[in-house]
Amino acid sequence: MKRTKIIATVWPVTESEERLVELYNAWVNIIRFNFSHANYDVTTQIANRVKKLNAEWKTNLSLLLDTKGPEIRTWDVKEKLNFQAWDTVKVYVNKDLCDDNSIFCDYPYLLEDLDLGDTLIIDSGLCNVVVKEKFENYLVWEILNNCVIWNRRHINLPGVKLKLPWITDKDKEDVLYAIKSDFDFIAMSFVRNKENIQELRDLLKEHNAEHIKIISKVENQEAVENLDEIVKFSDWVMAARWDLGIEVPVETLPFYQKEIVEKCRKEWKFFVIATHMLETMIESPFPTRAEVSDIYNAVMQQTDCTMLSWETTIWKYPIESVKMMSKIIVEAEKNTKYEHTDYSDDGLNDRDIEKKLLIKHGMSVAESLDAKWMIVLTKTWLLARLAAAFRPRVKVYAFTHAGSSYRFMNVLFGIKAFLLDNWGANHGENLSLALQTLKDKWIVKTWDKLVAITDIRKNDKNLPVMEIVTID
Repeated sequence: MKRTKIIATVWPVTESEERLVELYNAWVNIIRFNFSHANYDVTTQIANRVKKLNAEWKTNLSLLLDTKGPEIRTWDVKEKLNFQAWDTVKVYVNKDLCDDNSIFCDYPYLLEDLDLGDTLIIDSGLCNVVVKEKFENYLVWEILNNCVIWNRRHINLPGVKLKLPWITDKDKEDVLYAIKSDFDFIAMSFVRNKENIQELRDLLKEHNAEHIKIISKVENQEAVENLDEIVKFSDWVMAARWDLGIEVPVETLPFYQKEIVEKCRKEWKFFVIATHMLETMIESPFPTRAEVSDIYNAVMQQTDCTMLSWETTIWKYPIESVKMMSKIIVEAEKNTKYEHTDYSDDGLNDRDIEKKLLIKHGMSVAESLDAKWMIVLTKTWLLARLAAAFRPRVKVYAFTHAGSSYRFMNVLFGIKAFLLDNWGANHGENLSLALQTLKDKWIVKTWDKLVAITDIRKNDKNLPVMEIVTID
């Protein structure tokens, strides 16, 4: 069983039931929809297929909606504009002033926020420009490399604190769609500060959807500056390396990835490493050695999830990409020493702290007894979350009766989740059902030792309890 989980983006080449099952069998845990490109009709069809397959026990996949977020782009031009290095071009924020040889930018504060010498990056780095002159109604950009500027090209303004609304009208519509469609996670693009996260939480609360977990994507300079508060206020954090590698000097990207990982581990927040993981396998059946090393390093940093984007959407080797990532993960995990590093008690009440300590000591007991497994039985998935945060060396099987908890536990580091249909009020009976499930699946055998941790009901209170079990 691999510990590190995998997010796979789906669209045309992976939308069928057969392909979704193939992704699951290749050890995908989360299905991602990128709403920079996705639409409601196709997303609904695919999401319904996932739910159907989950109900038929052919898969256990969670659903993630990734928002488009606020963007700055060029506008429509009649023809592609070809530039040589050191050419200049006029750029307007008033579309009516443009002619065929100038560019319209849809950021209304462009003239206000940029000064002479400021640099901009267009089309994800294919075109780099600098502000050469500044006038009342337009800027003059100097082109720094041979390039082509076309319709709707994305513009990055490194180091500029943008005045755009964080949740756009489109994002609000997409979040409401995620709520209606029973998604498990929302990844919010271009998060800048804790206020952005609170805005989304308020929107979820307004629609009785606080159970949906927020993944904050760190992909700009402002997010890096506010990393401490973003980690603290998020459920998960994603190192979105595409835009982040544009917004910060690319040579500093490994440093920021390491910093995100370390801060998340300290605050026991789960984290995702994304972008360019297996980019070569868009067109090739084999990865580069650098890509293999990148995934290996992500596992060595003890990431919770790795993510595939274009690799599993429209190109040639979607299933092969997942299988390759799984193979690299398993190999890396063999050589990773997992330490039970303690973490912050922030967000935990006294009872939760008791559960945390019980999980910590339960792992020590399991390792001392040379037990191969731990079992946690939980209604709310908290026990499983605590176990994942400690980076278990033993295999952890988590049982619940709640469908939402089941899907959340599915994505936790080192956790294999099961759904118990016959869950009752009696702790002993629930434990027996869990053990029988493991026997039926040939996971445990006679004389195996394991540690079981659960909540039992006593005097109208949930009490965390640890039990050492020998399989008979």
